[in-house]
Amino acid sequence: MRKAVTMRAMRLTLVAFCAVLLASPAAAQTPHTHQHTFKDAEKWSHVFDDPERDAWQKPHQVIQALALKRDARVADLGAGTGYFSARLANMVPQGRVYAVDIEPAMVRYLAERAKRDGLRNLVAVAGAPDDPRLPEKVDLILLVDVYHHIEDRARYFRKLSQSLRPDGRIAIIDFTLESPQGPPPAARVAPGTVKAEMKAAGHALAAEHRFLPHQYFLVFRPSS
Repeated sequence: MRKAVTMRAMRLTLVAFCAVLLASPAAAQTPHTHQHTFKDAEKWSHVFDDPERDAWQKPHQVIQALALKRDARVADLGAGTGYFSARLANMVPQGRVYAVDIEPAMVRYLAERAKRDGLRNLVAVAGAPDDPRLPEKVDLILLVDVYHHIEDRARYFRKLSQSLRPDGRIAIIDFTLESPQGPPPAARVAPGTVKAEMKAAGHALAAEHRFLPHQYFLVFRPSS
């Protein structure tokens, strides 16, 4: 029986934070396993949106590197509590950001956050394990710490290309094999493997950024 595509990271968002807090506040939270549930979104918001994360995640630098137009359409897959989604919404004030998650509690939290923060261009989307259910095609699809959770990746990313506008891109950020934080080493995917798998799925490497200390940052475009 063929495996279904399972994007646990859309529910198991940002797995690096799904751990017991270490003694040092600046230290990363490292999971004992990447099998977690995220039904208590309010609790996890204190972990996912911990200001200490900014030092190594460099969200502003990441978004600057993506060079988005002010009216861009963006999808943040596995958005969790909106760490990147809210920032993206502020950076594309004339555009729209679809914050996608498959955990209902996270989707509710995202909708409440958009309302609370006055982000009218931030839209919470309840995705399915094999389909982000985007209401329109987008200029950019962002996956942060999500790629290593996806099974049958060639099939998933071939299908995902149908959600891109002309010249649309897919940006993948995930933990390096050497990172002191993140999922167990056996669960990680090397950047070379990502490039090979994305090529097999019909996507060509368009950019590779190297400023993140614990993660690789790859940008792809459909080959044809």
